[in-house]
Amino acid sequence: MPVSPTYPKVAALGGGTGLSSLLRGLKHFPVDISAIVTVADDGGSSGILHRELKVPPPGDIRNVLVALSGAEGLFRDLLQFRFSSDEGHHYLDGHSMGNLLLTAMFSLTDGNFVKAVENMGKVLNIKGRVYPACPTAAILHAELEDGRLVTGESQLAFQGSRIHRVFFDHDTHAEPQAVHAIEQADLIVLGPGSLFTSVLPNLLLPEIADAVNRNEHADKVYICNLMTEHGETDGMTASQHIQAILDHGISKVSKVIVNDEAIPEDALQRYAEEEAQPVDNDFAKLADMGIEVIPSRIADLRDGTVRHDPIKLAAAVYAIALGKV
Repeated sequence: MPVSPTYPKVAALGGGTGLSSLLRGLKHFPVDISAIVTVADDGGSSGILHRELKVPPPGDIRNVLVALSGAEGLFRDLLQFRFSSDEGHHYLDGHSMGNLLLTAMFSLTDGNFVKAVENMGKVLNIKGRVYPACPTAAILHAELEDGRLVTGESQLAFQGSRIHRVFFDHDTHAEPQAVHAIEQADLIVLGPGSLFTSVLPNLLLPEIADAVNRNEHADKVYICNLMTEHGETDGMTASQHIQAILDHGISKVSKVIVNDEAIPEDALQRYAEEEAQPVDNDFAKLADMGIEVIPSRIADLRDGTVRHDPIKLAAAVYAIALGKV
C-alpha cells in the first residue's frame, strides 16, 4: 500500500497584503499550510462591521482565504469586489463582498468566528487552514517613542513619532487551534507585512508567543519587508525589524529572507515622495545577532510598484521547509 507523502508543516503568521502574497505562491508548493491571521484591524470596512455587527474584523482573513482559494478568476474578483456609489454615502460604500459574506457566515454560526472562517474555507476550497489569531476582536494600542499612547491600529501611522511598542490593554487569548498549528510546525514564518500592525499583534498573544518559543524543532523565519513604511518603520534596518520582534516576546529568529534584487531608480523616486525607502539589509549586524541571512530575488517590480513576488517568495520559503522533513 503506497505511503502518503509527508509535506513540511508551515505556520505563517501575519496579516494585511503581505501574508496574502506569500500564501498566494505557497499554495502551489507541496506544503501543509496553517495561516494565523491578526484580527486587530479597526479601519475601513472591517472596523465598521466590527462596531456595528460585532463581528471580528474580517478584512485580513478575507484576503488570506482568497489567496489560498482554488477558485480563480471571476469568483475571486467577486469576493474582492468593493461597493461604491457616485454619491459616496451609500451604506454599502467601502464594503467588500468577501467581508459581507464572512459577516453573514458569522451570524449563521451563532457568532462563532473560528467556525465561520472554517466554513468559508470550505466554500472557497482553500489549500490549508486559516485561523484568526484570537476568536474575538483585539484593539491594538501603541506607546510611541515620545511617550504618547495611541489607540487603534488605523491610527498608528499618523502620529509623527516612531513606535516604541504595541500592546493589548486587557487579557486577550489566542485561538487554541492556531496555537496547536504553531506547536506542530516544521517552519514558522513571520511576515511579510506591516511590522507593528500585521506581524506583531499575533505575537502579543501569550499563548502564540509561547508556542513559537517552545517549538525548538522549527526554523523561525522572518521575511523582511522590501520598503520602509512611513509612520511605522521609517529608517528601520532589517536587524531593527527583527529586534522589534525579539522585544515583543520572541526568544529567537533563526533566519531572515531579504531582497537581493535591484529596485529601478524611477520606482525609488516615487517611493521617496511617500517617505519610503528600501530596507537596509545590515548584514554585519544580522550576523552579530546570530541570524542566517538568505538573500533572494523576491521582488515584483511591475507597474512601478515594489512588492513581493508570490512565487519567488514561496520558493525561498519552500527551500527552507524542505530541510525540516
